[in-house]
Amino acid sequence: MQRRGLLAGAAAFLAAGCSKVAESSPGRSLFETAGRWHRGAQRVFGDALVTEYAKADISPFFRGNGSTGVDTPEYAAHQAAGFADWRLEVTGLVDTPLSFSLDNIRKLPQRTQITRHDCVEGWSAIGQWTGPQLATILKGAGLKPEARYIVFRCADTLSGARYYESIDLDDAFHPQTIIAHSLNGEPLPVINGAPLRLRVERQLGYKHAKYLTGIEAVASFADIAGGKGGYWEDRSDYQWYAGI
Repeated sequence: MQRRGLLAGAAAFLAAGCSKVAESSPGRSLFETAGRWHRGAQRVFGDALVTEYAKADISPFFRGNGSTGVDTPEYAAHQAAGFADWRLEVTGLVDTPLSFSLDNIRKLPQRTQITRHDCVEGWSAIGQWTGPQLATILKGAGLKPEARYIVFRCADTLSGARYYESIDLDDAFHPQTIIAHSLNGEPLPVINGAPLRLRVERQLGYKHAKYLTGIEAVASFADIAGGKGGYWEDRSDYQWYAGI
């Protein structure tokens, strides 16, 4: 059995009925143990790539989930203008803060990959994603020595709170971690996070932040929202490391 198959099987087992399991103290302990095991296993395998598929395997429809749009006049104006003035800011513990337009992002070296998206709710879909590697952007900005995590700022809100997510530097510099602007050869649809979203292929879907506006290098999460490193982690005890 391939590594991803082994890890995905364990994740699927844990995801099935996760809402009931996670409500109990033993259940939360189980999820925390599984999270540590996933992270340790993936560190053992280093930069090994997750499975990439053929075009024939692409799902006929890639559903949106969680936020499927941004309900603000500013976002509507960006959408009407083809996101020509959208900006992605790179800030925090970097030597050189950067600001990218969508056109700037498209002119960076690109990676195209066909991968499977696994949602914590139990569904999956295969899509072709294109965008620059996050490593390219971070190398351009230059990380300060104290930087330990990368936080992703988003334009969408859920229940009145701004969505955000984070990963560590191992996943940030993984070859398949990209800032995607295209799905299946077309500009990213709004339901899938237009104009930019994270693809961090070794983790479950809620880590793949959509509607990206900012990338911030930080030393800790202590002063960010609920302090657990992500929207769902703050509210529902989702695991910060959602490895598959």
